[in-house]
Amino acid sequence: MHPTTDNRPRVLLAMGPGVAERLLSDRHRTRLEALARTDSRLVAHELATPAPEVSAALAEAELLLTCWGAPPLSAGVLDAAPKLRAVVHAAGSVKHHITDACWERGLAVASTAAANALPVAEYTLAAILFANKRVLHAHRRYRELRAHGDCLRELDRAGNYGRTVGVVGASRIGRRVIELLRPFDLRVLLYDPYVEEADAARLGVRTVPLDVLCARSDIVTVHAPEVPATRHMIGARQLALMPDGSTLINTARGSLVDEGALLPELVSGRLDAVLDVTDPELPPVDSPLYDLPNVLLTPHVAGSLGGELHRMADRALDEVERFAAGRPFADPVHPTALGQSA
Repeated sequence: MHPTTDNRPRVLLAMGPGVAERLLSDRHRTRLEALARTDSRLVAHELATPAPEVSAALAEAELLLTCWGAPPLSAGVLDAAPKLRAVVHAAGSVKHHITDACWERGLAVASTAAANALPVAEYTLAAILFANKRVLHAHRRYRELRAHGDCLRELDRAGNYGRTVGVVGASRIGRRVIELLRPFDLRVLLYDPYVEEADAARLGVRTVPLDVLCARSDIVTVHAPEVPATRHMIGARQLALMPDGSTLINTARGSLVDEGALLPELVSGRLDAVLDVTDPELPPVDSPLYDLPNVLLTPHVAGSLGGELHRMADRALDEVERFAAGRPFADPVHPTALGQSA
């Protein structure tokens, strides 16, 4: 039991339908209800015209716990939440729901982007190692030839020894990918205009211009943020510079790659691709991406999936605990950094 004077903060959950059930296990709900005054079963899916019970909870809330599908926190929503002081986002980017009004109000914001970066980097590592082994090609040819031929002779240039991986963007995910690649006999190049040489040296990579990276890499893996300056940063010129048989990996956002320029390179078979994101996010039903044998297309699964959501929940509740104790967030989001982050 809690003492008569209960100083625990009031917390309201706000996220898309069905997300809380996947994010929070019974263990998480028990911990949250020990840290805060909350009904962890009450989840706001919409805040502009909330249901009465949500409206009452919003009026008292000091912290919002958000995740995917969180409703935008407009000035009108904030007016209905006069006691709100902070938002903890149990996912990556906050750009979809944290508005200018939040910063003007002086809200503290935290994100579990660092936790969500881990599975994306792991997916990327697996994709790099499989791509250099030409697993897609080997799988297709083995199935085609069966007992009638030897596809190993077609793989003389395959393998991971001494190959070059070009990392586009030293984001959280990009840096984690670089870290995961260290045990392997691979050369790593980096393109990121915001990384100084000293920082690159600490990462153990060489920085090069984007065109040089594309021309020299067997694998180009994209980890830059989605901002106006990065739209179609991998365009026709960069794709044409990539060597025959090289692979493009995109686990960032589909808009970073000019898909109109990429498709002819894939249809011709000159390049391979591992695409966890596309532009649009669901390719049209008649898109060649679904059927091309040199494309591994996945439905945005590189990020936290299944039990991996519980890692984000753990990190988010750590931040709630810090807030309840009057301590600063461990992983705050700063508005000045949003122009260079996802």
